[in-house]
Amino acid sequence: QEELAESCGLSADTIRRLEQGSFSPSLDTLRKLCKGLDLRLSTLFEGFELGERDARREFSDAIDFLTEDEQRMLFQFLTLLRGRLSRGNE
Repeated sequence: QEELAESCGLSADTIRRLEQGSFSPSLDTLRKLCKGLDLRLSTLFEGFELGERDARREFSDAIDFLTEDEQRMLFQFLTLLRGRLSRGNE
């Protein structure tokens, strides 16, 4: 909670209250939360509306928040991982 609060620019108490559902956050608070989670606000609302998380969309959001160099490194890592996983299934 402390780390999330710091990355969002919110207090730890606000994070605790969000987790407990003890108050209705403002749009500004939700924007800060999403920024700290590397998540688009639309992804948060869509997940709430559907009642379930969309892992692909969350992953896509997280990638978009990376720098180009970080995206390139992640792609190299995923390519390597995919190769190892496919060799393990043979």
